[in-house]
Amino acid sequence: MGPPESAEVLAPEAVELHEPVVRLADPASPGEEQEDVEAADVPGRGRCWPCGAWACGSRGEPEAKKKAPCPGLGLFYTVLSAFLFSVASLFVKKVQGIHAVEISAFRCVIQMLVIIPCLIYRKTGFIGPKGQRLFLLFRGIFGSSAMILMYYAFQTTSLADATVIAFSCPVFTSIFAWIFLKEKYSLWDAFFTLFAIVGVILIVRPPFLFGSDTSGMKESYSEHIKGTFAAMGHALLAALTLVILRKMGKSVDYFLSIWYYVILGLPESIIILYAFGEWNLPQCGLDRLFLILIGLFGLGGQIFITKAIQIEKAGLVAIMKTMDIVFAFIFQIAFFDNVPTWWTVGGALCVVASTTGATIRRWVQGSK
Repeated sequence: MGPPESAEVLAPEAVELHEPVVRLADPASPGEEQEDVEAADVPGRGRCWPCGAWACGSRGEPEAKKKAPCPGLGLFYTVLSAFLFSVASLFVKKVQGIHAVEISAFRCVIQMLVIIPCLIYRKTGFIGPKGQRLFLLFRGIFGSSAMILMYYAFQTTSLADATVIAFSCPVFTSIFAWIFLKEKYSLWDAFFTLFAIVGVILIVRPPFLFGSDTSGMKESYSEHIKGTFAAMGHALLAALTLVILRKMGKSVDYFLSIWYYVILGLPESIIILYAFGEWNLPQCGLDRLFLILIGLFGLGGQIFITKAIQIEKAGLVAIMKTMDIVFAFIFQIAFFDNVPTWWTVGGALCVVASTTGATIRRWVQGSK
């Protein structure tokens, strides 16, 4: 998916929430582990690291060091994830004549086809631990609603504006964690929150502050406002989702969390489509391809960001994730011939500085 998923993984308050999902290497079989232990007990014996032979008496470097990821691989995964999420957002913007809620429904179906085999393979069940089911329910409702609002924001305002506003999520997470989890909220947090709000105001440009100046907007100001409020709604709901994930901790498998996300998002989307009469099967073959690619690219982005979190420091990953905004600016110029205004650039700098500052502060606190 796009920003909803990335925000849930990367907010500084939530980076330690998720149990690693994508395994980089399967552990050795029990027989192989026992064989290594027995060989280690024999003086002068052991597997030689350079040649891999048991007969060689040289121990060489440990096997773990041989499998250590190359430097910078986690940051490369982060950039690749940001690119895949941004491409998915581009396809959302390119789809014609299909409501954002319907795109969300198709996305849920595609993800469901992937998640069900994963849950069966991992033997986690489909309901979850008894004491966590209510939290999973709220996680699914808030997460799926955030996805719908984000897609609506992409359709009604520019890619850059929607992406920048969505990136204010970590700042709001600090506020909700303070309210619901009694976590510390300092003057620095308040400063970062204020800075993010200033960035959003620069993007929205409300008439009572900026007059009737709408230069640089390709959409009408009313559509721009709708998209802005949808992106803000996404940021708030994604922040609430992060607080719920933090409350659950590692007691719930991450795939199960995604399962609630899609199993509640699909009926929610269908109900909204039925109520507003917006159901419209895509007529163009290209639009159908875009719908499939939205799901696949979003899932690919989620996999690579999970890999990045596994092998790289979460603070570095969170900072590097701001590449989402860079790609959004590039795609907006390249595919829609829409050069962002200086107001948008200024707002983006404020939001990025706020999120980066909050991330670094949490990172420093955690290292003490």
